[in-house]
Amino acid sequence: MKFSSTNLRQKVAVLFLVLIQQRTEAMTITSTGPQTIQKPVGDTVQLGCTYTPAAQDLGELDIEWSNVSPDMTQKDKLILSYSTGETHYYDINSDRIKFTATPTQGDASISISSVTDSDTGTYQCKVKKAPGVDMRKVTLVVMVPPSVPKCWVEGSEEKGGTVSLRCKSMKGSNPLSYTWQRETGGAMPTTATQDPQTGELLFKNHTDGNTGRYVCEAKNAVGQQQCTYSLKAYNPTDKVGVIVGAVFGALLLLLLLLFLIWVLICCCQKKRYQKEAANEIREDVPAPESRPTSRHSSFHSVMGYRSHPGLQYSLVGSPQPPGTELGIPSRGNSDGPADTSNRPAHLHYDPQYGYAV
Repeated sequence: MKFSSTNLRQKVAVLFLVLIQQRTEAMTITSTGPQTIQKPVGDTVQLGCTYTPAAQDLGELDIEWSNVSPDMTQKDKLILSYSTGETHYYDINSDRIKFTATPTQGDASISISSVTDSDTGTYQCKVKKAPGVDMRKVTLVVMVPPSVPKCWVEGSEEKGGTVSLRCKSMKGSNPLSYTWQRETGGAMPTTATQDPQTGELLFKNHTDGNTGRYVCEAKNAVGQQQCTYSLKAYNPTDKVGVIVGAVFGALLLLLLLLFLIWVLICCCQKKRYQKEAANEIREDVPAPESRPTSRHSSFHSVMGYRSHPGLQYSLVGSPQPPGTELGIPSRGNSDGPADTSNRPAHLHYDPQYGYAV
């Protein structure tokens, strides 16, 4: 009975050694790089997949790279393969993905250039050479490095008050952390407290000992940026005087506004009075009498002639006394003396008016 037990133990040991030898001689992926790789946007990443086939792996080499779906119910997305001595591409971004070495030489690693947010995911390398097969998964995380942060102060930087230095990057993938350091003026004050999540550096009971140049660094896994701020300490202002001055200025502004409104109202009333006075009809002034028009004046006005005072006009074709056609008075009988009391003035033809004047 004792002999049978010893024999059984020997058989189990031999079987265990055979299994270990078979495991050692099987197809094995030997890449030992990190399982998670973080890269900034636009960079180039290499996903390692070196392998060693076993002696009995004599079948045809078949390599597949696929993007593992986070949903277990969905199929993985094949992006690159190597079989029968040819490389096959299945992704629309095939120009950015390629093998880094000859796949038949034990290296099935690939590189992805100009990575973007959409490249984030888990990738699987599967190497098969019948009867051996092995696979490896690696996770790629594409991140945005932090932008140059903005440094500012919240508070009046007055002595005895609470002053808060703030730091914030507008761009950058989480997790982002902020670290404040004092560049000039000595070591960081022991009373100062900072929050690496919000980027706040808080000073309570601000004094001259806190003044100096401070540097804030915004950092994540793929980059870091800095900004600076020079902190000062001012004497407290006279708040009572400031309040009194503000009230006095507000009253002056109110009075000026009321004065402008009063001037505007007066101007409007003055214009209204002048308009009413101009339109008023005075009943005590009689209307001017119209002069009767004669046929001569009507004729001259129609024809466009201008009349002249002191001159007499006659209609064309009317009988004239002899010798008066051109304004020459008729003489009486040659026997008697001529009556010169009613003699008209001597007239001359004026080419400007077209008649005698």
